[in-house]
Amino acid sequence: MEKTMSPIRGVVALAFLACAPFAAAGKDVQPIKDFVEHPSFGSAKISPKGEYLAITVDRGDQDVLTVMRTSDLNILKVNILPDKKSVGSFYWTSPDRLMFNAVRKMGGYAQPFATGEWYAVNADGSQPRPLIFYGTRDATQRGKAVGAERFSLLDTLTQDDENVIMQVTSPRSVDGSGTEIVRMDTVSGRRTSLGRAPKENCSVALDAAKLPRFAVCYSSKNEDGEFDERTELYRRDDKAWTLVNASRSDGKHLDIITTTTNGTVYASQDDGKAPAAVGTLDTATGEFKLLFQDPVAEVSDYIWSTDESTLIGVVTQAGAPAIKLLDETHPDAETYASLAGAFEGQMVDFSSYTQDGKKVIVSVYSDSNPGELYLYDRDAGKARFLMQRRPQLDKARMGSVKPFNVATRDGKRVYGYLTLPHGSNGKNLPLIVNPHGGPIGPRDNWAFNWETQLLASRGYAVLQVNYRGSGGFGKAFRDAGHTQWAQGIQNDILDATQWAIQNGYANKDRVCIYGGSFGGYSSLMAPIRAPGVFKCTFGYVGVYDIDMMFKKGDIPETESGQRFLRRTHGTDAKVWAENSPAKRAGEVKIPVYLAAGARDVRTPPEQTELMNKALVAAGNPPEGMIIQSGEMHGFYDVENRIKLYEAMLAFFSRHIGDDAN
Repeated sequence: MEKTMSPIRGVVALAFLACAPFAAAGKDVQPIKDFVEHPSFGSAKISPKGEYLAITVDRGDQDVLTVMRTSDLNILKVNILPDKKSVGSFYWTSPDRLMFNAVRKMGGYAQPFATGEWYAVNADGSQPRPLIFYGTRDATQRGKAVGAERFSLLDTLTQDDENVIMQVTSPRSVDGSGTEIVRMDTVSGRRTSLGRAPKENCSVALDAAKLPRFAVCYSSKNEDGEFDERTELYRRDDKAWTLVNASRSDGKHLDIITTTTNGTVYASQDDGKAPAAVGTLDTATGEFKLLFQDPVAEVSDYIWSTDESTLIGVVTQAGAPAIKLLDETHPDAETYASLAGAFEGQMVDFSSYTQDGKKVIVSVYSDSNPGELYLYDRDAGKARFLMQRRPQLDKARMGSVKPFNVATRDGKRVYGYLTLPHGSNGKNLPLIVNPHGGPIGPRDNWAFNWETQLLASRGYAVLQVNYRGSGGFGKAFRDAGHTQWAQGIQNDILDATQWAIQNGYANKDRVCIYGGSFGGYSSLMAPIRAPGVFKCTFGYVGVYDIDMMFKKGDIPETESGQRFLRRTHGTDAKVWAENSPAKRAGEVKIPVYLAAGARDVRTPPEQTELMNKALVAAGNPPEGMIIQSGEMHGFYDVENRIKLYEAMLAFFSRHIGDDAN
């Protein structure tokens, strides 16, 4: 039996250690610095026996790994990598040993990229070891050096304190790589091969015995050699691989989510039309058994039992998060429902748990709550407050986020969020339209967003829409964004803007648009598409010239990146020009402000400089332009962020805020 539940239902008696809310004494609004400062923690994981808590801490352009005693939160060790490298993913591999990889950050709008290096260290900082690295070391470390291989962790082997299982990919061609599964010692770094994937570009899933059992192989080419997403699923028996499913044959993409400790294989199936379904896979026949499928949204999160044997629930986010309990009789499902009910109107997540499942790190967040951690003791039935993600912000003064959906002019239905300032009546407000980046894949979510909350704290409503191309709504919806940068996507943004105006939330004479990355593109293209709707626009680390996008930046550096660009922009230079704001600067008749990072490799600063030059030539020079030294695809440095948002808020105030005529 399935049960749909909201995060506001359920009742449980819990004891909490509360902390006093922050109050901005004598100030009408909290300072910009309070919003743009980095959160006090990122990810958090409790050790297998519950003695330690490991968290990542954001220091701007570098993240570090901090280990604390769970009992009193005293810090035992702060692990800092050299050369501004950040700690990426981390795992407890034994009751007192951690393993983590190194990444480099590319800016707030781009995912960090892994350096390929892996390290291990004990909770108290003893026995630090580089396990995988590039370059030369002394004779005792040479066995850990690798060439072009890249490693990812598949399993920590909870019954084995010394070893883990890693997936190794090695380049074989321009766009192809081989995959091998190895068992690795977390002290010596010694590796033992467990098998190889059947072909190039595969990810491998283990069975209950921790042996390679399934391989999902990917291709981004169709028969014509152009961009297309294709998959094949293979099963391994007696060291031989058998093809189970090929998307090119039946249009269905099968992917393995995990194999649990009791041997159940959880999988997803995507027919390219509706959002992917979640179910189980028969290991003998390859038959998929449906457990859950939402007609609108993909599964955004999984809720597992603490023994990791059962999928007890899933989360979808068309608008606000919706939880579906798949096995409501499971004891952990009952615990989850009770915890969800104790945090009314907020989302609850089992962030991590001890090996015996008796202690659970519970993560709690909402549209107005930046995030909190609690330690739930199953035996005592109590949750102890641990820490807040942004303690300097007063939750009670944050804006509220209203999910909405709207039918677009061509009959699609798009979903989005409207942030309303705290204390307002939600009517006739100045509005900032804030398109997200991408556009193919990323999306906006119902969660705390410090940037929209900063804008709302100054009295602005903020509109975000998951236009066609956004992730989370299925492959067909995502693919609908290709070749629609200047057309369908902008129509979705404009139709949502009109919804906010027509429903009385926004004052039609006080609307501006602002976004970063692709959102920066939209911030210049939407006013071209709909003259008179916006009073001003602010473009941040944006793309403004499609032709330049094919020549500069990190996307065209690979053949697969070039195929993707052809898929999403076509090959007609005339169309590129029509879709480029820098080529149509004369049609931008409103005040403009521009900002970019001088070290941005995703949308190089030359994009912003070209847009500025075009606007000057058109007789509408930007009111300001920031090319910030040291910054990349989204600013990290707090002082640089303060400078950016001081300029931005002053710009909005002049045109639709308190200083507007």
